Parts: sequence; C-alpha cells; structure tokens
Amino acid sequence: MTDIATTARAFFDACETGQGWAACAPFCTPDATFAAQAEPLAEVKTLQAYCDWMTMICGLMPDARYELRAWAEDADRHCVIAFAVFHGTHTGAGGPVPPTGRSVQTDYVYARTFTGEKISHMTKVWNASWAMRALGWAD
Repeated sequence: MTDIATTARAFFDACETGQGWAACAPFCTPDATFAAQAEPLAEVKTLQAYCDWMTMICGLMPDARYELRAWAEDADRHCVIAFAVFHGTHTGAGGPVPPTGRSVQTDYVYARTFTGEKISHMTKVWNASWAMRALGWAD
C-alpha cells in the first residue's frame, strides 16, 4: 500500500467510526474541502465539517458501522476511492426527528484527492434521499 493509500485508510476508519475532526485532521490539509450532491450535506463545504457531521450521525446511530466493499488508488491523479455500505439504526436522541428505531443500509463512495501525502478534498457520492426515507426522516 502506498503512503496515500495508507493515509486514506486511516482517515476512512477515523471518519466512519465518528471520531471527529480531531482524529481525522492529521491525515488532511488544514483547509481540506468537501463536496456532495446530497441534500443533508448541501451546506457542508469543509472536510472538518463533514467529519463532525459523521460524529453526530454516529451519535444518532450508536450501532453505526461500515462494510468496505472496494478500494482503489489512482496514483496518476493522486486519488484514493472507497466504496462502502453504511449500516445503522436510529436509536440515539436528537436528529431531525425523535428516534425511529428504523435501520438503514446505504451505499456510498468517497473520492479523496491528495496534495502531497494529505487529503485536500473529498467528494461523497451517496443517495441521501433514499437513506433519509429508510430511516423515517423524510417522506
């Protein structure tokens, strides 16, 4: 595994287990950006804000976990991609509605772009509206 793939994997584990920006920051540039064409993340523009959003999501779903399905590195483009499935049940307090007790299994892809050996941008590809309906958070 190359240095960027090792960094990407460490970041992925920290982010997906809700450890927040403090745990993810060492793998990223301080001004790392974020993008997603997903309604719940429309205002999230920094990787720091996304990592903190994941902390909140893991709080709403204490059983949150991921299942890594595929991993790829594109060395020419300084990019590492992960395809995974997020699993969780809304039993934690807070969120858009009271705990629904409903579960979700939702596919997503992270494409992380590197500047040197640190992540400088991440794009998330995710069908958020499907996931929100599965959790009972939207009609």
